[in-house]
Amino acid sequence: MGTRADVLLVKTMCVAIGGRTGVDEDGTEQEERRRMSRRSVLVAGTAGLATASLVLGSATGVIPLADMVGDVLGMSSRPAVGPDGIKRQERVYSHQRHKEVDLVTILPSDTPAKNLPVCLLLHGLHGHASNAAPTGLAQRLATEAANGTIPPFAFVAVDGGDNYWHENQRGDNPMGMLLEEVPAWLKARGLGDANGVPFACAGISMGGFGALLYGRRRHEAGRPAQAIAAISPGLLTSWREMSTRKAFRDTADWAALDPLRNVDKLGKVPVGIWCGTEDHFIEGTRKFIKLANPEVRYTGPGTHSDAFYRGIVPSVLGFLGKHTPATAQG
Repeated sequence: MGTRADVLLVKTMCVAIGGRTGVDEDGTEQEERRRMSRRSVLVAGTAGLATASLVLGSATGVIPLADMVGDVLGMSSRPAVGPDGIKRQERVYSHQRHKEVDLVTILPSDTPAKNLPVCLLLHGLHGHASNAAPTGLAQRLATEAANGTIPPFAFVAVDGGDNYWHENQRGDNPMGMLLEEVPAWLKARGLGDANGVPFACAGISMGGFGALLYGRRRHEAGRPAQAIAAISPGLLTSWREMSTRKAFRDTADWAALDPLRNVDKLGKVPVGIWCGTEDHFIEGTRKFIKLANPEVRYTGPGTHSDAFYRGIVPSVLGFLGKHTPATAQG
């Protein structure tokens, strides 16, 4: 911790960046958590904080923050316990994306076990790690894990951009980040398996597309995931509509990655899929259900909105809990 003078200097020099409202691809408003740029951190640090902390992050990707700075700015990497569950938000540098990204961890308790299993949580179009989770997910996770309804596991979300979780723009590879960098970040924090590898991946909307693509890539690498959960996945059936996302170079690029046309490449990973019948992705979801015969499939009243997502949270947690590694349960 710094001196009182240090704290005053931090308060004077740092600029608080307030919450803003993000909008997903269906116009659903989502409240974005406070964020802070690396520049703010560097400007804020006193000479002592900057010198001591800059050495720490090179191996793990962490942009270091002294607890004093984090506390002053409300951005401490220590878990925050509240009505929304237990969350920790950090900034890390992704070499695969060539930029800093938010890393958000949702924990089942404030004293998680070492090598706690992790399920990745991928956000939708125009989303961020800070708003990847549907309302009530974090709180429900903590409650059900405490009650023994499900084994304890964590969700981890990262900023993935708007390119459907693949390298659409040269040098910005969110899938590479998930496969190559996230395990190292998790291992450094005592999360995931012995190598920091997540056991599962979940996603909403564009993130659902990304989760299915992640499952495919894990299978192709010979390291299959143990569960994939796709919530209102962005499975479009028209290039005219998909092209407006500007996430694929052409129809061939889209076809090569589209989960609907590559169902066999998922392997035998258990898949759960949920979609509202008034959701504009329902057509693609129904086609996927017919082709893939997923372990869990649910289509019921609802639109592409948080109201639907929060309603199916218990089912999603139950599905993921069923496939949480046995070592974490015993």
